[in-house]
This record gives sequence, structure tokens and C-alpha cells, in this order.
Amino acid sequence: MNFPHSFSSLLKSPSLKSLLKYLSLALAATLCLSAAAQVPQAPEIAARSYLLLDVTANQLLAQKDIDSPVEPASLTKLMTAYLVFDALRTKKLDRKQTLPVSERAWKMPGSRMFIDPKMQVPVEDLIKGMIVQSGNDATVALAEGVGGTAERFVQLMNEQARALGMKATGYKNPEGLTEPGHTTTARDLSILATRLMHDFPDYVPYYAIKKYHYAGTPAANDSNRNTLLFRDPSVDGLKTGHTDAAGYCLIATAKRDFPNLGIPGAAPGTPAAVGSRRLLSIVLGTASENARANESQKLLNWGYTAFEAVKLFDALQPVTTPAVWKGKDSVVKIGSVQSIVVAVPAGSAAKIKTQVARTDPLVAPFAKGQQLATLKVSVGEQPLVDVPLVALDAVEQAGILGRTWDAIRLWIK
Repeated sequence: MNFPHSFSSLLKSPSLKSLLKYLSLALAATLCLSAAAQVPQAPEIAARSYLLLDVTANQLLAQKDIDSPVEPASLTKLMTAYLVFDALRTKKLDRKQTLPVSERAWKMPGSRMFIDPKMQVPVEDLIKGMIVQSGNDATVALAEGVGGTAERFVQLMNEQARALGMKATGYKNPEGLTEPGHTTTARDLSILATRLMHDFPDYVPYYAIKKYHYAGTPAANDSNRNTLLFRDPSVDGLKTGHTDAAGYCLIATAKRDFPNLGIPGAAPGTPAAVGSRRLLSIVLGTASENARANESQKLLNWGYTAFEAVKLFDALQPVTTPAVWKGKDSVVKIGSVQSIVVAVPAGSAAKIKTQVARTDPLVAPFAKGQQLATLKVSVGEQPLVDVPLVALDAVEQAGILGRTWDAIRLWIK
């Protein structure tokens, strides 16, 4: 009958305690490795900071030091372009109108379009000069055309940065030359790049132009600095940057076709039937022009192969149709105005789980587009992303009798 005493002694022995501690740590490590194994390991990227964003799924696939302050160099010109495109949209500028070339613009150092004060240059040519040739002279001419002065334009840049939620960005000039306080982050650059493409889709094709030069300027100065445009047909932008302090930088974006992302019922062979997936890579502080292109290509290719895009719901497709209280309609259709697409590790699509989270009861009125729920997406037991769900149609408040009846029902419930 000494067994219980012996067992108790065994549990208290230092050797067994050490063994149990080792086994518990090993189990915890195994669980961590199992969870980590579900997320593809990003390739080694030779850059101070980098980011890969699946724009279609709105998911960050890879990152390094994305909140570290960096000098943006000519990536600054994305914000300049944003404000120029906005001026075109609001009719403050017209693409065919001409702008003068000031002494300040003419004498700008660094990369240039090679325009001079004797010229009156159309806005569209200045845009091409800023984007394709990364011309500091063209950039200042546009800034002065929109803001009146470059200084006033810089104020507009900083105001727009705050409006877009670029919390760690400060601009000191429109072209990106090194200046104290002229800094941003990879995260903020991703916000700017995605908003530029979303807000001004008609102007995005400028970033895919491979060659351009303005009449009366050197013909040899005609190639886009983004060499990925010449290597990868799926790449259609976006912007290069370089100074001694910033290193060689590149924001690249690619769009590739994926049949599973097409719209059901669309005519065969049309873009809508095929569907596409856009990725955005940002590499900052690489060692050379070739390195920034190579590292960007590496990130893009990895993103397309290591992750697969899965469409869960079409745009405007009801995800759920819950009951409504005190409304003219008895139910409300809840979904997304855009297709709900998620990026998951390749081969794990079958493990996707979805759950709709909302606060009940849903009491009318509801405006069209008002968020009413969240679609929680996971892969296996690992949370992946939360997608806002909105009312696809407005639901008006019921009359006094309907509201009173539902109030009684809610009280009883």
C-alpha cells in the first residue's frame, strides 16, 4: 500500500519536474511552429525596408521595418501626381492647357525633363515628364501650376497626407530632393499608392509608359526608370526614387489574370470573365538600380506563387439577410460593394472558414452603405482578416404602428 506514497514522491522528484517542463516547452514550440508553418516564409530581400500588399484582397503579405522613417526621394512625386490628378478632376487644370517654366523649375538639379523658360509646356506633357523621366523640373512646374508657388503646394501635400491617414509623413518639397524633415514610411507609401490607383484609375496608365520625351529635349532621355516595365508584362507601374541618402527605391505594381476571380455570367473572353489580382511591392534603400528591380520582382513573383486568391462573395452579393426590427422591410441584405477576395497560403483554400459577427437586434433605419456586420475569415483556426459588411439597400423606419408592434415583440423577446 506504499504505491500512493511512492507516486507522490515521484511527482516531487527534480528529474521528473525537469522532464515535464521540457515536454511542455517542446509542445508549445511545436504548436508555434505548426502555426508559423501555415504562413509562407518571405524571401530574403536586400532592402532597408520593404512591403508586399495584395491590393485585391487588401492584405499585407510580407513586411520589414514598414514604420521606420525613410527618405522617399522621387517617390515623393506620387503625392505631387495625386494633387495634379485631383486638380484635373476638379477642372482646375486641363491636360491640354500649357504652363510656364519658371527659373526655379528650369534650374532644378537631379533628374530632369530638360524644359526651359522659353517653353510653354502642356500639362499632359509635364505629367509624362514627371512620371516617365522623373523630371524635377516638370514636377516643380506642375506644383507651381496647381499651388501658385511650390511652398503653397507643399502645404497642400501635407494636408493631403493627413487626409489620407499618412501619419508618419512630412513633405518639404514636391520633387523629393533630400531636405531635413522630408520623410515617410513604407506603410504610408502603401496608403498613398493604393489610394492613387483607386481614386484616379483613368490616370494610372501614365505609369506604364515605357518611353517618352518632349519635342526640343534630348531624345536619349526617354526611358522610364522603372525597368520592370521592360521585364515583366504584368507590371504597369509605379515609381522609382533615388538619392544618396535614400538609396535606390521602387514602388512596383503588377496585375495578373486569374479565372477564379471573374464575374459569373460575364461574356467569355472579356476582362470581367477572367478577373485579375493586383499586388503592390515597395522596396526602399537598395544598393543599385538593378537591385531594386530584382528585389521587387522577387517579392511580386513570391506573392503570386506562395499565396492564392480566393473569391468568397461577388460584389453586391448578400452574405447574410438578417431580420430587421421597426423597419418598412422585414430583412436587410448585408454584403460588400466590392468582391470579397482573400489571399491564403497556396493549397489552403479548403481550410477557409467564415463567420458573420453583428450586434443584434438590428433596429431600422439603415442607410445604404452603413456598416452592420463584419465577416471574420480564418484559415483553419488561424484568424486571417475581418471584412466590413454593409447594408446593400436602405431600410426606412416603419410607421408608428409597426414600430410599436416591434417594440412589444422585442420586449417579450
